[in-house]
Amino acid sequence: MELNQLEYFKALAHINHFTQASQNLSVSQPALSRSIAKLESELGVPLFERSGKTIKLTQYGQIFLAHIERALQEISTGKQTLADLTSPDKGVIHLSFLHSLGGYIVPELISKFNQIYPNIKFRLYQYNSTQLIEYLAEGSCDLSLCSSIITTGTIGWMPLCSEEIFLIVPNDHPLSKRKTIELKEIAQESIITFKPTYGLRLLVNQCFEAASIHPNIMFEGDEIATVAGLVDAKLGVSLIPHIPGLEHLNITFISISTPHCTRPLGMAWNINKYLSPAAKKFQQFIIDTFNEKDNNK
Repeated sequence: MELNQLEYFKALAHINHFTQASQNLSVSQPALSRSIAKLESELGVPLFERSGKTIKLTQYGQIFLAHIERALQEISTGKQTLADLTSPDKGVIHLSFLHSLGGYIVPELISKFNQIYPNIKFRLYQYNSTQLIEYLAEGSCDLSLCSSIITTGTIGWMPLCSEEIFLIVPNDHPLSKRKTIELKEIAQESIITFKPTYGLRLLVNQCFEAASIHPNIMFEGDEIATVAGLVDAKLGVSLIPHIPGLEHLNITFISISTPHCTRPLGMAWNINKYLSPAAKKFQQFIIDTFNEKDNNK
């Protein structure tokens, strides 16, 4: 059973005349007749009752037509979907990102991109660092905005920028008047930090190791807002980047002079996964956006 047989059958079922149908289909009448006869032979039932060149559907033809029209519509929809996906100005981009980037970097990028390409849609996934790598490896996402990761034969990563990691303390903490601090000065403080598998936690651990500190960890959270809120509640101090959305909290950000603590941010993708033209366009848009920010510094 071939696709053109089904299309011929549908046209003939609506026109009910071999000559007119062959003209509409731009095919010879004998070729149309042979195609329908072959289809009927394959199905084992007559699809049309013939009276000269005028025909009408049999009960079998009526049943078959209902299914064929749905099938051809699905095929048409599928072809259009693929066309949209492979169009640089249409399609859907599957973007994953760290929890902490959902409040500023991701919305800003998508908003500016959609001003240029309003017909490109996004599917968004918010994960921790471990999950980001897993989903990239299995091909569930096109691109991922994350902190530095270990690249493999499957995962590629491009650095985009780096964020300073600050010490945060309650506004009435003895250290709150300081502009800078050496990390070793908080060796006796209670620490609010992130869960062990989170990328920011791994970076913070490296900072503590560089300062020869064995931190007294009081709580391990999922998000920067939660950690900052607990510092506001005077349950301890923490190390986080200075992200938007924390202005309402009674906390102070203090630069760490030694060791210098930063979080590299970049874009990751599965190098073995097909990237649609829309995803490639967004990938280049991200690169250009951060290059422009660097040039404007």
